[in-house]
Amino acid sequence: MKLTERSFARRIDLTSLQLFVAVCEAGSIGKAAEREFIAASAVSKRLADLEAALDTPLLYRHARGVDLTPAGQSLLHHARNVLYGLEKMQSELSEYADGVRGHVRVHASISAIVQFLPDDLGSFVRAHPQVKIDLEEHLSADVVRAVQEGAADLGICNASALAAGGAALQSLPYRHDDLVLVVPAGHALSAQPAIEFAESLDFDHVGLHAGSSIALAMHQAAAQAGRAIRLRIRVTGLDAMCRMIDNGLGVGVMPARAFELMRAAGALHAVPLTDAWARRDIRLIARDFKTLPVTARALVDHLQADEHLQADPPLAHAA
Repeated sequence: MKLTERSFARRIDLTSLQLFVAVCEAGSIGKAAEREFIAASAVSKRLADLEAALDTPLLYRHARGVDLTPAGQSLLHHARNVLYGLEKMQSELSEYADGVRGHVRVHASISAIVQFLPDDLGSFVRAHPQVKIDLEEHLSADVVRAVQEGAADLGICNASALAAGGAALQSLPYRHDDLVLVVPAGHALSAQPAIEFAESLDFDHVGLHAGSSIALAMHQAAAQAGRAIRLRIRVTGLDAMCRMIDNGLGVGVMPARAFELMRAAGALHAVPLTDAWARRDIRLIARDFKTLPVTARALVDHLQADEHLQADPPLAHAA
């Protein structure tokens, strides 16, 4: 480290960074002081010292509160990263003090979480009871981004998301799933043994988040057919989709296994989709599997073993 860099690090203290972030979030020094249980004058002095240490103004001060300067916006981004890293460090070290033998951060798509991870993570934790797994649900594209940025040790997402921006990441096979069109019992399409997605475009749809891999594939297929999706409502979960379909708000696309797990949500029927994109590859992703912590590598081995033990054949889609 250069002398100037070492000197810079010594001039910045964590308390001042915490107070700076609090002021930015509260919009005023007074409100931040109340939130942090400290005198407003002390907060103001800390901010002035921080600006002096950085040799640049961070805030525009006015009667209504404060606004960030360009330098302040940059510092806020970095300060949040520093404080988040310290929180994670404290959390992980406290777990070792409590006897926990490892901690794995996993980000996964809703399809993986609903269909496969409850069983797979459950069996892993039963075999390794002192391991802590932090599991977060995200869109596949956000899973890729989290692994790239180091916010997750391991990601589980649709393979299509890797093609869109995960070229630098490593991936391993996890599972396959098949998409089906879910319709109310007695619907005009319910008697079909299988259909192309384009045949559903005459009907209203209940859709998932616009950035989800399923939504992106649907819109691409509709565009190729020269049609538009008659989207009536968007939902954030597959259970909500089933309830909306059961109440006549449209038809929807979801993974077959997820439908089998949720079919009790109503009088519903699943029609297999014959489109090539309806057979999906779900992958495990990491920056480098060989450099993962020991506990994370053990989880990858466990998930890989499950992948090799079963070929995930398409499920039956009886009403």
